[in-house]
Amino acid sequence: MPLMSAPSAQATALPLAMARRLWRAFSTGRVFSALVLLAMLVPQTPHLRFALTFFSWALGLAYLALAILAWLLLRNRPPAQHWGLPWKLVLAVEIGTISLMQLLQLWLPGSVVHFSPLLALPLLATACLGSLRMALAATASATLLLLGGYTMAALEGLPSGWELTMQTAMVCAGYFMVVYLTHHLAQRLALQERLARQNHRMARMQAEINALIISRLSEGVLVVDSGLTIQQANPAALHLLGYVRPGPRSLHEQEAWAPLRELVMHCLTNNHAQDARIYLLHAGQAPIGLYVRVWPSNHLHDDGLPGSEHPYSAEDTQYAPLSTKCLVFLEDLRELEARLRTEKMAAMGRISAAVAHEIRNPLAAIAQANALLQEELHEPTQQRLCSMIEQNAQRLAHTVDDVLDIARVQQQMQHSPSIALELDSTLATIWQEWQEQDSAQRLGRFLPQCPGMVAFDGEHLRRVVVNLLDNAQRYARGDSAARLQLVTRRAPDGRAWLQVWSAGPEVEASMQQHLFEPFFSSHSRSSGLGLFICRELCQRHGAQISYRRQACPDGTLPEPGNAFTVHFAHHLDTSSGSTPGGTASLFED
Repeated sequence: MPLMSAPSAQATALPLAMARRLWRAFSTGRVFSALVLLAMLVPQTPHLRFALTFFSWALGLAYLALAILAWLLLRNRPPAQHWGLPWKLVLAVEIGTISLMQLLQLWLPGSVVHFSPLLALPLLATACLGSLRMALAATASATLLLLGGYTMAALEGLPSGWELTMQTAMVCAGYFMVVYLTHHLAQRLALQERLARQNHRMARMQAEINALIISRLSEGVLVVDSGLTIQQANPAALHLLGYVRPGPRSLHEQEAWAPLRELVMHCLTNNHAQDARIYLLHAGQAPIGLYVRVWPSNHLHDDGLPGSEHPYSAEDTQYAPLSTKCLVFLEDLRELEARLRTEKMAAMGRISAAVAHEIRNPLAAIAQANALLQEELHEPTQQRLCSMIEQNAQRLAHTVDDVLDIARVQQQMQHSPSIALELDSTLATIWQEWQEQDSAQRLGRFLPQCPGMVAFDGEHLRRVVVNLLDNAQRYARGDSAARLQLVTRRAPDGRAWLQVWSAGPEVEASMQQHLFEPFFSSHSRSSGLGLFICRELCQRHGAQISYRRQACPDGTLPEPGNAFTVHFAHHLDTSSGSTPGGTASLFED
């Protein structure tokens, strides 16, 4: 990673926010340094008749004016890695002014005032905000100015000139070390701040993702501390708890939550995960069944990071350990039982398919033996018994075929991509074939009103429509042709749909939610697999199938009937054949 590699000039530049803060501090310090410089000239005020003293004051005032001007114009504009002309000019004037003021003290009357400590501010600013080469160059410039002036004064016979020269040399050598260390510390600080900002962004993104996931979970999630105070709760948890206000603060708020409180307290006391099925009893409402899992999260232990131990953790609340919390997962028992029932049904379906496959051969032998026996028997009673055997064998064979059909359909769905089908013409063919099998009994009307293409497989569409028509014909009531209708329409959003409507009594509300489950049927002679196969095929091609009670499509019958509707995934305006890209190209919106 670039941040962990050897620092380069561009990679180690300070972050903008950090550079702006430092530059503001240095700009304010420059103004303060100029005021200190003028204050140090106050003892020399009685000597203003000397030209050098007057020049010193003029130079100090000019430096103050420059510091104020730089603060007004440049304090919010930190220099880049390579300083531009305005910042270099300010730096040169600052170093030159302070160095010249220090040298002028050698010839001014009175005691010598040392201005060289004021050089620390511009040199540190260069070390923090500039490159190492620039910082060393600025330090060398100040050193040459001071040493050159002191050496010249010593050669002219100034008292203690050589001693002051050696002192200045030592001070400048110290500046070189301070500048070098400051630059590397600044670069290290820049690297750490860059890493901290990156980790902060990642932590914030992770927190947003976690909050989004938790808020969208159908499973309720609670974070509860040792005082049974609810720290966090997602919408699903509030819904399952029957809470309608903005958000609970404690599990003590409602008496109906007593079973949940006991389970959480048991988890906190034993520090072990707990799970149970509980029922919340609200006054005037039906019991709410919940499957609850509670996981403890103990924060009393050290986190294992270096420096996490603190010698004053027992006395200072700033380092006090966090309280023990637990994570509570809530799940609706009805949904859990429905999911378990579906999984059980799927397992039973696989077992039934295996058993049905083994039954086919003996069943065929029974049917064949019965046919041979029927040829030898002539008594009416014996013929009636053979007919009963034949009917029940056919019924059993039909059930076996339905069970095995599920496995075949699932295998076919993996190798049958969606293609563009002309809906009305395809349904017209299917309708004609279905009626020709038993024209006397299969009365109905076909009302096509949706020209255009849909995304589906032809054989799969035939199976869906035939299953729906057979189911409707079985439960339809009345003698008119209007008692069963196959209708096609187009929704306002352009999606095509077909509907199989039949006159008859409404399906019970308790049965409607199980209509598309396998092996579910209200008819004793039905295997309960037809609607399940329809749902599986529709989902394979991105369509949705649903049931509802509604009025007759063509308005010829006054009573409402049962309608099974298939909404296709996509509507095509072209009349092209199959789609090269399979299902993906047809399902794009």
